[in-house]
Amino acid sequence: MNTLLVVFLSLASTILVGFLLVVGKAVILPVLIAAIAVYVLHACVDWGRTLPGLRRLPRWVLSITALTIFIAAISLLGLVVMITLEEMVDRSPTYQATLETLVADMAKRFGVEGDPDWQDIREVTVGRINLPSLLTGLFSSLTSFGAVLFLIIFYSGFLMGELAQLPEKIRHAFDKGQDSNRILAIASDINSNIGDYLAVKTAINVLLGTVSFVILWGFGVDFALFWAVMIGLFNYIPYLGSWLGVAFPVILSVAQYGNLWLTLMLTVALTIVQLIIGSVLEPRWIGRQLNLSPFVVMFALALWTSLWGLPGAILAVPLTSALAIIFNAFPATHPITVLLSNAPARAES
Repeated sequence: MNTLLVVFLSLASTILVGFLLVVGKAVILPVLIAAIAVYVLHACVDWGRTLPGLRRLPRWVLSITALTIFIAAISLLGLVVMITLEEMVDRSPTYQATLETLVADMAKRFGVEGDPDWQDIREVTVGRINLPSLLTGLFSSLTSFGAVLFLIIFYSGFLMGELAQLPEKIRHAFDKGQDSNRILAIASDINSNIGDYLAVKTAINVLLGTVSFVILWGFGVDFALFWAVMIGLFNYIPYLGSWLGVAFPVILSVAQYGNLWLTLMLTVALTIVQLIIGSVLEPRWIGRQLNLSPFVVMFALALWTSLWGLPGAILAVPLTSALAIIFNAFPATHPITVLLSNAPARAES
């Protein structure tokens, strides 16, 4: 009877938490993004203090500098996204005409222009693509983008300011020394694992975005800066993100060029960069730091994406890793950590 009660309460709690995550998305998501951004900034400040020219500066100076750079980067991101989407909507009729001309030329080249079967296939595939409507809908869906960015900046500033006082608050909040020490140990593990992972991952994404921008600019792709930012941002998504980031500018290049060979060369160039950075540099710089099994990563990706969409996909790995660290701190939930891990021996330690 007790076992059934525990199972029922566990299921009820899981359903309730899932419901709250979906309903409270507008409130919870900016706070989580801000908290994870502060992790990255905290790791960057720690790294900055190891440099000969910066180690003598007070920590608060480095923290303010890091926060200022973060605010400028987020503001620039929002500005680039809004301006680019507006220009895309303006150019979309031209892209639509180029795409239709390309399809008509290919049908004529293969001699199927008047084939009824080809007309049916064209109608259910290319004929359903309406770039002006798609881009206009995307632009309309991002009308609240600026408000979300403002909340992220707002929360990040306050969290950064209170970060230094957090350990003392925890000690005062929990009278028992053992409880406060355990909470501080969990926080320290999260800082050392997720903070370092995100800092290195961000550096890799900046490098990937920079090299991709050079390639996109060299090929004359419209909105090269925007697509480079998107490639770097999508690379936070494990396994699939980097390829999704490349797919969008490649697809647009078809509508821009009307030349499949030029699009193929662009695809090859971007793919080579992805393979070098994703298969050579990233494993060496990051390794298996978070110790999550590939299946768990894919399941977490599907779960968080279903809850929060694209932001959930980007946050899937850090959130799952944080949960694994918390589970590992308590004997009752430690087996869950072992099941989530990629290397059980490391999970036991």
